Amino acid sequence: MAGISRAIRVCAAASRRTLAAASAAALPKEAPAAGVRAPAAATGRKGRDREDGRRVQWVFLGCPGVGKGTYASRLSQLLDVPHIATGDLVRDALAAPGPFSKQEILEGVTDIDLVINLKLREEALLAKCLGRRMCSQCGGNFNVASIDIEGENGGPRMYMPPLLPPPQCESKLITRPDDTEEVVKERLRVYHDLTEPVEEFYRARGKLLEFNLPGGIPESWPKLLEALNIEGPDNERSAAA
Repeated sequence: MAGISRAIRVCAAASRRTLAAASAAALPKEAPAAGVRAPAAATGRKGRDREDGRRVQWVFLGCPGVGKGTYASRLSQLLDVPHIATGDLVRDALAAPGPFSKQEILEGVTDIDLVINLKLREEALLAKCLGRRMCSQCGGNFNVASIDIEGENGGPRMYMPPLLPPPQCESKLITRPDDTEEVVKERLRVYHDLTEPVEEFYRARGKLLEFNLPGGIPESWPKLLEALNIEGPDNERSAAA
């Protein structure tokens, strides 16, 4: 626990904003209320301090395979701030013997200003998880799924193109042993059971921003920036706190 706290605080101290891709099981449980939109702030792409002088910190929440790490990493590069993948740190702490393995710990480690809850239709999420591949030689991650799903309630179709490997990796692709339909569905069920109280905890505090991914990165990225009031390279919107 102390190691996680130190790791996150050291990174957070290095910048005005910290982005974390978090594990649902690591977050605290409590009760309900209303959602929130990311607050607008001063124009510009860099982070800024809160009025109390504390550095602003965001967390990404979402199902396995939804793209928490991808979007947090992109924001990290855009805003020039640290990206902490807390999932590995938290899993190590929860697996270790001792009192901390029984606690939900992220709220105690760092003061969270906004939780960005990424959501994706389950059939798309399932196809995405089942399409994951890794090159056994270079370790590169790819996705062979080509997702093209009818829109809901007359809405636009959801299209997510595959992320195909270069020719030198094609014959070396392997699948994770737990990326089977049965296992993925069970992971999603467990995730939703664990996450509902987490979402309510942050919703009650006005810190939860729900974002439904409309498709792949080309379609979702500019809309996420807009939802966060962040000025992207090709976007004239103001940055978020």
